[in-house]
Amino acid sequence: MQITLEKMLKFPCTFTYKVIGLSQPELTNNIIKVIQIHIPGDYIPQIKSSNKGTYLSISVTICAKNFQQIENLYNELSKIHLVRMVL
Repeated sequence: MQITLEKMLKFPCTFTYKVIGLSQPELTNNIIKVIQIHIPGDYIPQIKSSNKGTYLSISVTICAKNFQQIENLYNELSKIHLVRMVL
């Protein structure tokens, strides 16, 4: 029996996205703008740079009301041109 992420979560819940993208000044702002459109709130991203400084890892925690919000936001964050991966 396979348990899906949707069945594991109880809503509302906190959910953290880790977004990895090219190290450009607008990356963090673009991520926060997309999140604000879907789930308005005050967000404090945790930002880490790769060893060579080529990439940034940005973690942002949201409060999701349902699984559809998590999926929609995942898809929208993936569309940002500087983003290489969303976990």
